Amino acid sequence: MNLIALVGNLATNDTLQVVALGSVGLGLAGGVLGTFAVLRRQSLLGDAVSHAALPGIVLAFMLTGTKAPLVLVVGAAAAGWLATLAVLAITRHTRIKDDTALGVVLSVFFGFGLVLLTYLQRQPSAAKAGLDRFLFGQAAAMLRGDVVVIIAMGGAAIAVLVAFWKEFKLLAFDPDYAACLGYPVRILDVLLQSLIVAAIVIGLQAVGVVLMSALLVAPAAAARQWTDRLGVMAALAGLFGAGAGMLGAVISSTTEHLPAGPSIVLCASTIVVVSLLAAPNRGIIWQVLRHWRHQRRLGLEALLCDLLELATHHHDPEHGHSLSALAAMSGGRAGLKRRLRELHAKGLVRPVGAGRWTLTAAGRIEAARVAASHHPARHEDGCPT
Repeated sequence: MNLIALVGNLATNDTLQVVALGSVGLGLAGGVLGTFAVLRRQSLLGDAVSHAALPGIVLAFMLTGTKAPLVLVVGAAAAGWLATLAVLAITRHTRIKDDTALGVVLSVFFGFGLVLLTYLQRQPSAAKAGLDRFLFGQAAAMLRGDVVVIIAMGGAAIAVLVAFWKEFKLLAFDPDYAACLGYPVRILDVLLQSLIVAAIVIGLQAVGVVLMSALLVAPAAAARQWTDRLGVMAALAGLFGAGAGMLGAVISSTTEHLPAGPSIVLCASTIVVVSLLAAPNRGIIWQVLRHWRHQRRLGLEALLCDLLELATHHHDPEHGHSLSALAAMSGGRAGLKRRLRELHAKGLVRPVGAGRWTLTAAGRIEAARVAASHHPARHEDGCPT
């Protein structure tokens, strides 16, 4: 299906519009709030909270007997919030580190949730059918009411984040300094964790317990590759999350037996891979290119200084030096002719006879400048190592 057909399907298909809108709201909220989880090195928090939300969902249904989205989301939020408080209590009052505490809470809450879900499935009532979709998600089953809950909770969480932006920014980068300034660090910490919990629980129905943590972390991890500014990172993370939600929903609608939740997460993961490879500041491709350029420049400078050193052993500054002599100084002939051609094109060296090279007047000046700039790492004759 081509792009025009995809856009036309999105414009005319009411079910796809609902799923796409809900996925966009979910990706936007998850990306923006996940920024702080990534910066605070709490990426595993999303995994722990999403798994811990399962018993809250089951208990909410058992207590109310309804599968209304708002009721189940409230139950998930309560369980996730309790799990977050448990992690904070464990790390503050014991010697257990954050990652260990998150792992313990994740396994205990998720195991309890599976026990409750198994018990519920053995009951004769058929009303429990559909609760297991929270394990792997079922975005295609979203209704307009689900979308309203996602947009309302996600928008409220982002609004609170913006209202306390300065405090959360300081908390993310220097909590000790924030405490010295008199900010209620513990209250702010609990509030920020609660917002992250809200971002997680609203996405459980769409992508499920297993994949929700990826949607929280992936957009923020991708955005981190493109910028060093928190505001820009949060905006990019929200954009990446919303884009992954939209694209995943559309791809799922055009492919048979392809769930929307995994499609959304795969789209988000693709954005991460592209960012890791192509981001200008931290991208692997650009790092390799910068390293290659640096090595190339060092090779040219070293060759200039080798020629300058050889010239000091001759009274005639126009005396040519053989390739074998230059290769002996540089440790081999690999790339030697290419470097000589580059320097010749720049007017820094010139050939004198067959296979012999010398510095030009401009080359001697440049070689002397290079030697002076590498003063801490020079040979005794003034050339860099």
